[in-house]
Amino acid sequence: MIIHTPKPVLEVHDLTVSYNSKPVLWSVDITIPEGVLAGIIGPNGAGKSTLIKAIMGLLPMASGFVKVFDKPLEEVRQRISYVPQRESVDWDFPASVFDVVLMGRYGKLGLFKKPNAEDRDIAMSSLEKLGMANYATRQISQLSGGQQQRVFLARALAQQADVYFMDEPFAGVDVATETAIIELLKELRAEGKTVLVVHHDLQTVTEYFDWLIMLNMKLVASGPSEKVFTKELLQETYGGRLTILSKIGDLLKNEQFPIRER
Repeated sequence: MIIHTPKPVLEVHDLTVSYNSKPVLWSVDITIPEGVLAGIIGPNGAGKSTLIKAIMGLLPMASGFVKVFDKPLEEVRQRISYVPQRESVDWDFPASVFDVVLMGRYGKLGLFKKPNAEDRDIAMSSLEKLGMANYATRQISQLSGGQQQRVFLARALAQQADVYFMDEPFAGVDVATETAIIELLKELRAEGKTVLVVHHDLQTVTEYFDWLIMLNMKLVASGPSEKVFTKELLQETYGGRLTILSKIGDLLKNEQFPIRER
């Protein structure tokens, strides 16, 4: 089930990714419109992170192609920002919080150019938006997990991109950080940016996202949350790996229900 809208920001056609000749994503077709906050959901091993990495060119595709703003990725890479999983980052790298965020400006500078006062102002402003300005001189290894996540989001914000890919930004963070992150993502959407987020907590899906991509090695559905976050499509996505919560609430009125992974 695919719901299309005109003027897409992202187009993924027949994307297949294999590890050791074994497909982990199979013939995925997705069209994402501009200015949505999209959640990528599915069970463990469904290929959610693989999808983002393949779109970004970080993993080879066995087949298919990707277009962003109707152009090949390499032609518009400066308009794209990527926030990896926190566990994949070497946090012992000897850099200060400010230096890490300033790295988000390098794609705008070109070769042999150094950050100027404007770049530094943008980096500091990004830290302020994430509540991390007071930590600017601290080494990133000295931060908590939630603080580290805020720093990487500030770096992405400093890049001033048009499309943001985020791989589990809410994983392992405290409530205050999660609140700060979702406020930032909604602010980006309000500015017309497009954000795609790998997400696990199904209880917050309809609260956080207005668009969903539902995966289980293949595309199950892609479309507005209120249309695709249904019992039938969730069952197709997760199979038997669902637990119905006791408090169903308002979602039940729309023939939807909050669930969580075991």
